[in-house]
Order: sequence, then structure tokens, then C-alpha cells
Amino acid sequence: MRTISRRTALASGLATGVALTLAACGGGEDSGGSDGKITGNLTFSFWDQNQKVAIDQHIAEFVKLHPEVSITTSITPYAQYWTKLQTQAEGDNLPDLFWMNGPHIELYASNGMLEPLDDLADVSWDNYPQALVDLYTVEDKHYGVPKDYDTVAVFYNKKLFDAAGVAYPQEDWTWEDFTTTANTISTALKDDGVYGVATGLAGGQEGWYNTVHQAGGFIIEDGKSGYDHDASIKGIEFWKELIASGASPSLEAMADTKPNVMFESEKAAMTWSGTWIVSEFAEKLPNKDHVDIAPLPKGEQRASVIHGLTTVVAAGSENKAAAKAFVSFLAQKEQHLREAELGIANPAFNGTQETFQDSQPQWNMKAFAEAATDYAVPYPVSRNTQVWNDFEEQLLPEAFSGKRDVSEVCKELAAKMNEALQSE
Repeated sequence: MRTISRRTALASGLATGVALTLAACGGGEDSGGSDGKITGNLTFSFWDQNQKVAIDQHIAEFVKLHPEVSITTSITPYAQYWTKLQTQAEGDNLPDLFWMNGPHIELYASNGMLEPLDDLADVSWDNYPQALVDLYTVEDKHYGVPKDYDTVAVFYNKKLFDAAGVAYPQEDWTWEDFTTTANTISTALKDDGVYGVATGLAGGQEGWYNTVHQAGGFIIEDGKSGYDHDASIKGIEFWKELIASGASPSLEAMADTKPNVMFESEKAAMTWSGTWIVSEFAEKLPNKDHVDIAPLPKGEQRASVIHGLTTVVAAGSENKAAAKAFVSFLAQKEQHLREAELGIANPAFNGTQETFQDSQPQWNMKAFAEAATDYAVPYPVSRNTQVWNDFEEQLLPEAFSGKRDVSEVCKELAAKMNEALQSE
């Protein structure tokens, strides 16, 4: 989950300090025909181009069952998705169906933007991980059926490891092992323009949310920020030191060429990423056999952030019966298995995750499942998550780049974050 990722960074969203101010949307028309048939023209918005192939198949199968329904999809890149959604909400013009993540669910649900789904036909909530069901439950109402979930692991290029003369990652490797490996590769392959690691630092899920917890810190707990705790500061310093040593590209370099592209073009030997990237790497890597997956390295403890996505129904939809019928269809085991077989996402329906692992048998896909069961930590959220996500986005680059002292930045971030949390 994505994710929360893909689904993974929250680079854009509701304006800082501003919550949705609309009144609850109107009830809309029921889209059940007089003869009981499901009818209506639905709009469906999501952000991941990699998942379009599965969504198109879902729609085709659903329309076979309900030929008087049409579904038009719209893909908006993640960096613009939440801004566009906010504009649509303020204009009372939300899509009938759209993807939702944990950081935004309370904000949209509590402002009457979403339709409760407790009356969905053919949906048993115990078919999904309870933590994900709880994530999309607000004031005892279900607003989303878990679609998938994601954890984070290390993708590594064995060819580059061999060229640098370093050993492949072990299951029990540590921060020290990781940083030594990354620095050794960067030094050995410097003339080829290869870095030891390139990982997205525009949002926390791929990078620092994991290392903060691995260091024994936390992002948010009991309504308070953990950024000013010594352990959390250590988790931020992890990335600053990788950039300072040259083991990682600078933030500017990773803004120009995304870390996943660096990895695909063999200019980075490692990258931290989640289950959402599997299908892209399977398609774009020049040789899949040169790549494998390792668990995240251990700091003071093991940790990997877990998140998941859902599809929600707009409260103002004029086609609620059709929209709910499609969500119910997506909730079934068959659709989760379809996404798993395509390697699109790690499905949330209990018992289907092994199929996702089998989608790329040449890789150690079990690393994602083991993280979920053995040492996953929840994606950090609050009612107005985006407010303090914006503070992270504004301040942490100064720490990662070394422009300011890490401790100083983290303490300022904690103060701003706590002020925002108190006003929720």
C-alpha cells in the first residue's frame, strides 16, 4: 500500500492547514433500474499506470455481468492526484469511484465525502487483515474494502555486486553491513557512474519511516510527534550519511532521475521499494535474473512500514448502486487473485498472497510477506496527515542534504507537527 506508496510518497495533497470545508455531498440517485438491474455510467480515478492492465480486466468482467453499466477510468500521477481530488471535492464533482489511502481516509470520511460500505453485498470483512480493515474504518463505519498491502524490501543487482566484488545481502544483515556494501560499490564502480543505493526520499514509506522505526524511534504515537527523539533522529541521519559519503546520489540527482529509473538503468546497485514496484521492474529491467530481493537491514530492531489501498465510493455519486456493486466485485477473491497473478499488487484477501509471490519465481518475493507477518509497523497517519506531511517535505531535505544539522531540523519538525496535531 501502496503505500500507503504506491504508493509510497505523499508529495502533494490537501493544502497545508486546510481541511475540506464542504458540507456532506447529497445522496444522489440510486442506480438500480426498475427491473432490479444495475445501471449507470461510472467514473473511476486512480494513480498507478502499472495497475491499469488489471483494472481494465476487472471492468471487462464486471460489465459482462452488468452490461448496462459503463466505467470510464482516469489516471492521474500520484504527485498531482490529491490536489486534483481536493479540487473535485470542493467543486462537488468527485469521481464515482476513486483510490484512497490511509493518510487521507479520515479527512474525506469525516467531511462527508465518502459513502459508507457496511451494506455491501457478498463482502465478509474477516477475509482481510484486520489492521487494514481498521485503517479504513472511521467512527465505526467501513469506507473501504482492503485492496492490497505493501511492505518494503531491498532490490539489488547481482551483476553490479559481482563487479564490485561484494557479497550478496544475507537475511540477517545489519545497518553496518548495508552501509559498508553501498559505500564499497560506489567506490569500486565510481568511474561507471554507479551508486551503491538510490532510494526515494520525497516521502517516508520507502526510506526514513523504516529507518526511524529500525532505530527504535517513531513518527507519531498517542497524538504526538516522535521526530525529536534521539532514536528517530538517528533514523534520519542514516540517509544523510549515505548521501554525504557518496553511496547515494544527491537529492537533486534523484529529482532529475528517479531512483527506480536509476536502478532499472543499472546506475544504482540497490534500491528500497515496495510490492507496488514489482510489475514495473519485471517489465523494465534489462535482465531480471541479475536482480533479487533482500529484507531491509536491521538497526536496533527490524521494521518495515506496511500500508494498503482501497477503492471508495463518493457520497455524492448519482450511481451509488452501480458503484457499490463494482466495489463488491473488486472485493472478491477472484479479483485479488487476478492482480496477484499479474504481479500487479500484493492482494489483501487472506490466502492469496502466495500467488503474488509466485508471479516472479526468480526473486525472493517472500521477503515482503515475512516483513508483513514478522516485523511490520503501521504507516503513520492522523486526521489531517497531509498537514504534517507538508512539514516533512519542507524540512527534511535540509537534513538529508546536510545543509542543516539533522537534530535541529528534526526538533523543528516535531514542534510544527505537534502544533498541527493539537489542532486536529
